[in-house]
Amino acid sequence: MQVSFACSDQGGGGLRAPRSNGDKQNATSPNSSASKARARFRTVALIARSLGSFTHRYHHNLKESTGKLTGMKYRNLGKSGLRVSCLGLGTWVTFGSQISDEVAEQLMTIAYESGVNLFDTAEVYSRGKAEIILGNIIKKKCWRRSSLVITTKLYWGGRAETECGLNRKHIIEGLRGSLQRLQLEYVDVVFANRQDSNTPMEEIVRAMTHLINNGMTMYWGTSRWSSMEIMEAYSVARQFNLIPPVCEQAEYHFFHRDKVEAQLPELYHKIGVGVVSWSPLASGIISGKYENGIPETSRASMKHYEWLKDKVVSEDGTKQQAKLKDLGVIAEKLGCTLPQLAIAWCLRNEGVSSVLLGCSNASQLTENLGAIQVIPKMTPSIASEVDHILGNRPTPHNKKDPHH
Repeated sequence: MQVSFACSDQGGGGLRAPRSNGDKQNATSPNSSASKARARFRTVALIARSLGSFTHRYHHNLKESTGKLTGMKYRNLGKSGLRVSCLGLGTWVTFGSQISDEVAEQLMTIAYESGVNLFDTAEVYSRGKAEIILGNIIKKKCWRRSSLVITTKLYWGGRAETECGLNRKHIIEGLRGSLQRLQLEYVDVVFANRQDSNTPMEEIVRAMTHLINNGMTMYWGTSRWSSMEIMEAYSVARQFNLIPPVCEQAEYHFFHRDKVEAQLPELYHKIGVGVVSWSPLASGIISGKYENGIPETSRASMKHYEWLKDKVVSEDGTKQQAKLKDLGVIAEKLGCTLPQLAIAWCLRNEGVSSVLLGCSNASQLTENLGAIQVIPKMTPSIASEVDHILGNRPTPHNKKDPHH
């Protein structure tokens, strides 16, 4: 079966339905952008439904397991067979920038001994220094490589025109550079760290398939891609017998829900793309870091993070703080902290394979890892209470197939 799609020349190069005369007339209306977005998503849904014959094997429920010694819970990465800890440790901002190498080693040790097997980094983090620190720690600790799931991301590799993007040259050279810095023969997952409108999708998928076929990575995924772009990659992989992505890295927390809850579930159930979510504490907003202003040592006070500072002091930031006080009451009722509630809330989503934690000290990491004990307490009634307080539950674009 072949799948036909049209590539849009606007809105990031995603999929869109053919335009009719009525569409041209509506293009001038104030709601034209929203109408186009809905039309594009309907196209994705139609394609996903047409691919149902490929995905009957995904209809069974994938079991979550619990580590006997640590209590850590493990899930499949999307619908692949790779088992990852439901909590992972990220290195964005912290490794090579905000914390010392000694603290980084301490955090990785605590995480690993607590059952965490997923460690995430990227070529752009601290201009490659994060990968170097991560690799040095793995080598020093002599952890079995087979016990680790190491992921990195490609897009921004250098300042030269040929050192960035998702063209075949940079994908292959970029991962080689990452492997050298990590001192590893392979990574378990390599992510495309944003979509590249300058590179044909077929070239991206072929290059990722090349990496897997040559043992440089086990799987590939996307990061900050739209559902339409992910579907296009999947369609190209099916058309040319290549390897499709297995997961998407996406921001997900109390105040950022639409993509993970309304857009990605259709892809999870139809083509097996899961979610590795990041920023469960909304860059520190949920943890109460900015409740009394912006500390000098916080991320919001750092150069290049003015957007976070503006977010904290905005009107929406003030409203979020009010909601967090009410959510704190729920956390107190469950006998946990607000950050633990926020992380457990993310993990209640069946499409979320793992939540990446970004910690700058041991006590913060230990507290966040305690969210594992809160997961069983995230009953439907508790989730409903949270939704009532937030008041921002997104409406799914497509209802879940009753056969799932």
